[in-house]
Amino acid sequence: MSTPISHHYATPLGEMVALFSGQGLCLLEFANQGGVPREQRQVEAARGGPAQPGEDERTATLGAQLAAYFEGRRTAFDVPLDLVGTPFQQQVWHALLRIPYGQTRSYAEQAAQIGRPTAMRAVAAANGQNKISIIVPCHRVIGSDGSLTGYGGGLPRKRWLLALEKDGAPPPRPDD
Repeated sequence: MSTPISHHYATPLGEMVALFSGQGLCLLEFANQGGVPREQRQVEAARGGPAQPGEDERTATLGAQLAAYFEGRRTAFDVPLDLVGTPFQQQVWHALLRIPYGQTRSYAEQAAQIGRPTAMRAVAAANGQNKISIIVPCHRVIGSDGSLTGYGGGLPRKRWLLALEKDGAPPPRPDD
């Protein structure tokens, strides 16, 4: 098992930190989120130990794809993913990957999609444990009434990301 590498990216919504295992991207979060150190430790423990700062073809590819996304020029990502979580969490996260760019789903719709229509709270909890922001698009999940609900990166970022995907152009930077 190879040592994970970490890399930081400047984005219009703040710095993001990424961790790559030998299999692919296993963490992409806004660096100022309170839970990031815990998530990073979880991923590092599951994928070979403490990450070392580094750059390689994968970090360059992700950087280019993130830049294009934030400019409204990319609607999908093709970096290899290494999802670190329970089988249920991974099932929920794979359902997130099927929500098209520019669209939203409710927790109830996501629960029904995975064949667990009464598991809305469990689905919401699994979404909250998603370790790969933007690419595994938990920001596309909203309340059944259309309201914006929790997002680890904060509701201003969620609102910004949804506006970007709706309009295809970067909106003004949100207030933090």
